[in-house]
Amino acid sequence: MLIGVIADDLTGATDAALMLQREGMRVVQLVGEPSVDSALPEADAIVVALKSRTAPAGEAIAQSLGSLRALRAAGAEQILFKYCSTFDSTDTGNIGPVADALMTELGVRSAVFCPAFPANGRSVYQGHLFLGDTLLSDSSMRDHPLTPMRDANLVRVLGRQTQTPVQLIPYAVIDQGAEAIAAAIAEHEAAGRRMLVCDAVSEKHLRDLGRALKGASLLTGGSGIAMGLPANFGFTPERSAARTMSAPSGAALVVAGSCSAATRRQVASAIAAGLPAYRIDPLSSAPLAEQAATALGWLASQDAAVPAVIYATADSEAVAQAKNALGSERAGALVEDALAAVAAGAVKAGIARLLVAGGETSGAVVGALGIKSLEIGPEIAPGVPWTRSIGAPSLALALKSGNFGADDIFVRAWDLLT
Repeated sequence: MLIGVIADDLTGATDAALMLQREGMRVVQLVGEPSVDSALPEADAIVVALKSRTAPAGEAIAQSLGSLRALRAAGAEQILFKYCSTFDSTDTGNIGPVADALMTELGVRSAVFCPAFPANGRSVYQGHLFLGDTLLSDSSMRDHPLTPMRDANLVRVLGRQTQTPVQLIPYAVIDQGAEAIAAAIAEHEAAGRRMLVCDAVSEKHLRDLGRALKGASLLTGGSGIAMGLPANFGFTPERSAARTMSAPSGAALVVAGSCSAATRRQVASAIAAGLPAYRIDPLSSAPLAEQAATALGWLASQDAAVPAVIYATADSEAVAQAKNALGSERAGALVEDALAAVAAGAVKAGIARLLVAGGETSGAVVGALGIKSLEIGPEIAPGVPWTRSIGAPSLALALKSGNFGADDIFVRAWDLLT
């Protein structure tokens, strides 16, 4: 193994795995922290999917360090700490605390931070994160139910999470290419500025960053930064990658828990296209566990030839009402548990093709299904691949970040399965 990735959520892990595979590497994704004594699969890169983004900082650090030690023991030469391309966290973590711990463990003098992913509209300019042409702080991420982002200045955001000096490597340097970037990193290291936020507005910038980071033990970022890493080990982009994936036969289901603007549009588009849909409502008088059971009964009555949608997706006003009624953390946990129960019941009843929307929802679903590792399949949308479970249950599984994908992704994703 050459590259080890520690991802702070499940959809982000599949995103990074897809990027490395596209660049020619053999990739396996693991779910949960591996043991340092366990035999990891043979691969050029292994991606570890944690559920640490919103965990208490101490838990996130412990899981990340455990994963680091297992990956290093298996031979990983370079470690990528992967977080969301929207850098979403809180003022106290977990990006800064986990990065601090990884840097200390590896004894590195610096680490770059770059969540840019231009293919999905994420760019960093003068240290500010943009979603399309909108500052992060003015986007729908401002009202994210778990990790609201109300400051687009990444130097400032990261600086609130750590005592380690944070510095920007700006566009004017990044645009000069890999040699200029490497020189800037060395200069900041010599001055004791160890956390380096990097501008990037194009794939060229990300590939140049990759070249500049050849030999670096640790880097951090969104999945975009991974595109420049395999070339340092002699890999070239996989031009002959399969465009479809052989999938287990069986019915198809979408389970949507994300309340992002993108997922709300995707649910609406699926309903408009005629896909049967059932909503789970945390504000209903019926307990969520009862609603999950009712949803499974409804699913059993649907035409198995048509993908169905079971969702808890709602607008920001409904999310706020649920948080007020049930408590912020409890509301999210109850919905995740209900959707995980739906997914587990559906698979038991014969669903073999499953698309899950939302990072927290994906983590809950995969946990309920007991899936431990995944093979990476074809790309549905930037950052969203089909995967195939290794071992039981046998599933085609797509784990979609709430913010990713075109409006019709729930309708057309199935075209890539044979």
